[in-house]
Amino acid sequence: MQAFLKDWRQDAMNKHQYESAIFIGDKLLALTSDPNDAFWLAQVHFSTGNYSRALTFLEKHKLLDHSPSCRYLAAHCCVKHSKYEDALAILGDKTPGHLLGNSHKSRRKLQHTSGNARNGIHRKGSSRTEKRGQSEEQEREATSNSKYEAAMCFLRGICFAKQNSYDRAKECYMDAVRIDVQCFEAFDQLMKNCLLPPDEEWEFLESLDFDSIATDSSDTAQEAAHFTKMLYTTRLSKYKNPAEFSNAVDSLSQHYNLDANPDLLLSKAELLFTQCRFKQALAITSSVLAADQYNFSFLPLHLACLHELHQPNTLFLLAHRLADTYPDEPATWLAVGVYYLSISQIAEARRFFSKASMMNPHFGPAWIGFAHTFALEGEHDQAVSAYGTAARLFQGTHLPQLFLGMQHLQLHNLTLAHEYLTTALTLCSTDPLLLNEMGVVLYHLDHLPEAIKLFHTSLQIADEIDSDPTFWLATRANLGHAYRRQHQWTLALGEFDEVLRQGSAPSQQQQQSDSNSSTTGKHNILAAKGLVLLEMGHTWEAIGALHEALGVCPQDPVATDLLARALEENVGGEESGEFGDEDTTQDLLDEAVEVKRQEMMRRGPRKVGRRGRGVGGGAGAGAGTARARMSEGGEDSMMIMSDGDE
Repeated sequence: MQAFLKDWRQDAMNKHQYESAIFIGDKLLALTSDPNDAFWLAQVHFSTGNYSRALTFLEKHKLLDHSPSCRYLAAHCCVKHSKYEDALAILGDKTPGHLLGNSHKSRRKLQHTSGNARNGIHRKGSSRTEKRGQSEEQEREATSNSKYEAAMCFLRGICFAKQNSYDRAKECYMDAVRIDVQCFEAFDQLMKNCLLPPDEEWEFLESLDFDSIATDSSDTAQEAAHFTKMLYTTRLSKYKNPAEFSNAVDSLSQHYNLDANPDLLLSKAELLFTQCRFKQALAITSSVLAADQYNFSFLPLHLACLHELHQPNTLFLLAHRLADTYPDEPATWLAVGVYYLSISQIAEARRFFSKASMMNPHFGPAWIGFAHTFALEGEHDQAVSAYGTAARLFQGTHLPQLFLGMQHLQLHNLTLAHEYLTTALTLCSTDPLLLNEMGVVLYHLDHLPEAIKLFHTSLQIADEIDSDPTFWLATRANLGHAYRRQHQWTLALGEFDEVLRQGSAPSQQQQQSDSNSSTTGKHNILAAKGLVLLEMGHTWEAIGALHEALGVCPQDPVATDLLARALEENVGGEESGEFGDEDTTQDLLDEAVEVKRQEMMRRGPRKVGRRGRGVGGGAGAGAGTARARMSEGGEDSMMIMSDGDE
């Protein structure tokens, strides 16, 4: 009869007929009085959403001390009711120290004994075989208990995160993965909430004991360990070790037929986004959403790509559909906010970003978008406050610190800008935008050799990650100005010529932007080129460059004054190569840049993008991340800070 009732109960569960499962499970428990049947019935109550009934049932049958699985279920019921203190009272506020090593040993021992049994090593009598069987059963129970202990660590981390104790939450998540490397929920919380810097993410991955994964044989166990490590590798920050990430993706795609798997495609799109290859990233996200239009893990990155490529119509249709079908999802109102941001209705965008962040206080893209709206309106104090909140929530990503530094740079608070950007560099030293901004700070502090080194490094990293060169023209222009300040005329002229050459052939992404963007700042580069040519004694070539600058912007005061002086030089026939008063010319350039800076400060940063695993994406993004993480666009922010604004 018991076997009959168990089969009936399981059949009802398989069909999601929970009332039938409760009806049969109650009768089975009356027959057996088995704590396992009581736990099973409590799980059915939990599956139906009756969390209070499930908790009361566990307490009534005194199951909380029966096993870790019962305590885990009871604590989970409390978490579902937002009773985090009650959950911590059941879970305890610390991870038992003995769990961090014993779980791995027990699983290795189980794997070894299981392999021996399959290979026919037990030949010394049935009694010894029975003892072996009992020992293996105990090991399996210990392994099961350790998995539930890891799950309890995960719940402990959730409780601390809800109480805004992020450091303790991070430690609990890390302990959960250390106890059970297959506790992906805890690993995912670490990655998508950016609780670890990129360097620490890779160190943590290398410290995990993937060999503790137990399977039916030692051969499959090794393969499972390698497979799991590669899967986890694809979830790490894309700012670090892109080669290892690519190797993991290639191996998973070729050997396990995962080339069309959405999670791997999301990781590929996040990598493309960090390389400013927005059109390729959008192609991937669009293909996935075409097959699964409500895959919310892709939305922050997809929205950021649409914004970068200036597609407000697509944003409108997507936001409208999401608002009709999923009004309770934070990503829905993120989409609405990004749409309003793309059409420059900043107040409306802020309202919907705020709504998304209130629905999920740990939603990174919403916080970053909310802060961007203040930056766009020049409300720097509010922007700094919002970016500061994002920095507190997402301690492992450098983007909030970068944005804080950019805000203080716009306010000419060079000391504070240097402090925030230095903090960002300790979290991520491989972001070209961050290196550029630090170079700009050093440029204004007259540390020109250090600034030149950072500009060089920024361009080198952008080239190594195969980023679109046109997104880093402002960095190259900054490098040219630094060379000009050091009187390295030939090097400065080479950089300005390269900026003009690359800028004359806009990329596919730039072709999607405003019609005026292709000429924005070109006259300043031409004026700077004219100044360098004058300093080199090439007066006639300087006149040509300055005429071209005025053809682009006839009202440019710097180019007008330089042209007048160049004509005087040419008429006077001076051959010495010295041109006028250099300090006066520098003052004119700085004055023009200041006018442009004030204009850009009124406009604010134009773009929202740059994930990483989506602050949370991602992620990013996952903008990234979010793991999408959303951020200010690199090009405009760099132009704001360059001495001769491109």
